[in-house]
Amino acid sequence: MSASQALRAQFGWFKRSSQLSVSDVTIVDRSTLNRAVGAAALGNAMEWFDFGVYGYIAITLGHVFFPSGSPTAQLIATLATFTAAFLVRPLGGLVFGPLGDRYGRHKILALTMIMMATGTFAIGLIPSYAQIGIWAPILLLTARLIQGFSTGGEYGGAATFIAEYSTDRRRGLMGSWLEFGTLGGYITGAGTVTALQMLLTPADMLAWGWRIPFLVAGPLGLLGLYMRLKLEETPAFRAYSEELDKREVGRSKLSDLFRIHRAQLLKCVGLVLVFNVTDYMLLTYMPNYLSVTMGYAPSKGLLLIILVMVVMMPLNIVGGLFSDRLGRRPMIIGACTALIVLSIPCMLLIGTGNDMLIFLGLMLLGIALVCFTSSMPSTLPALFYTPVRYSALSIAFNVSVSLFGGTTPLLTAWLVDKTGDPLMPAYYLMGAATIGLLTMLTVKETAGMPLRGSPPAVETKAEAVALVKNDDPVTVDTVLPKHSAPPASAPAGGMRLAPAHAPALVD
Repeated sequence: MSASQALRAQFGWFKRSSQLSVSDVTIVDRSTLNRAVGAAALGNAMEWFDFGVYGYIAITLGHVFFPSGSPTAQLIATLATFTAAFLVRPLGGLVFGPLGDRYGRHKILALTMIMMATGTFAIGLIPSYAQIGIWAPILLLTARLIQGFSTGGEYGGAATFIAEYSTDRRRGLMGSWLEFGTLGGYITGAGTVTALQMLLTPADMLAWGWRIPFLVAGPLGLLGLYMRLKLEETPAFRAYSEELDKREVGRSKLSDLFRIHRAQLLKCVGLVLVFNVTDYMLLTYMPNYLSVTMGYAPSKGLLLIILVMVVMMPLNIVGGLFSDRLGRRPMIIGACTALIVLSIPCMLLIGTGNDMLIFLGLMLLGIALVCFTSSMPSTLPALFYTPVRYSALSIAFNVSVSLFGGTTPLLTAWLVDKTGDPLMPAYYLMGAATIGLLTMLTVKETAGMPLRGSPPAVETKAEAVALVKNDDPVTVDTVLPKHSAPPASAPAGGMRLAPAHAPALVD
């Protein structure tokens, strides 16, 4: 394989406007797109359904799966098992991402759906510690590790799947449904546990009631698997694969990802950091902060968070529309700026103890979070070229979540305890927002543009004709990125990449 051919595998489709013809443009069927979005969002909803269930039922799980003794020790053991799933997420991304780039998005997403549903369903079947002793927590940990491993390939794959199926003009709106599923899953999980606690006695809840929300994952998983298997591969991946077959070019290697695309990987980590720190701070840590630090009634704190999420769901779709019209950069830069300016006032409102002021403070943080949840599912996939998109997004996303997002509640609680400063969550958010702001300033605007390494995507043939006739830009990067080092087979000085679907470009 020549150096030029070897490098083609890194970037996929690439043409300038003057080289574009109508036959190059992808025309997306709306009904297929809607099914693709629904299938991808359902998997994300399942992930966060489990998240909500596990968090809300942690005390009961401690009694069921760990030896009797200190209730605090039981809770810590349960939460440690929960945290273990975060540790294997990067490993899942490292495995499923390259598989998705090699064999296709929808095949791997079907596999992650099976694994997620199996892990969650299995928890509902595990006997208690009183029945099988030490095997109970071991089996619980195993099920959690399966969930975490599969989740490592879920978000990156789902975001890639939606982005590659969407038309260029509506990618923000379509991507916003992914986080709509996140909020819906979390609310459903938390609501299911709350309803069971209200309907069942504590004894029944401990004996068998806790199993119900986990067993629900079985039918949901089968539904999600059916939806995903009914879909075809994304148009962008099909176009890339067809071009490789024509030219007999090898696919990208994982080592090339870190060599050629490391700058984009670091940008993704920075954006995911602010996105997930805000997410976990508001939705996971704030209920504990209200009850432990502020002395607020636990049930009232949980209710307020659920109410904030209910309001966020429709706002998330509106945010997706705005990200298509205003752009991704204004949405994300605006949200980072808002967090820097408003985090301290919001925490002061939350610290008043007044129900309405607490809700106002939480809701302001929720609106900032909506700017992330509605824009990131379309922003993050657009950072990468088609041949490496699934791998790059899965690896960068999960590394960032594991290091920064999942640790946010624990680190914030520790800082508040050590410093005695109730404003510590605000400082933490401001630090994350500063990183996010600086990162986004280095990211190009991608709203309305084709994905890197993919042909333009429109809804009708008339739009395709107009696109070619108007000579609109069809690439985010007007020239292909410079690579840090040429392959071993390249001549001294390296060789610039000739696009896989067009005549060689010289810059």
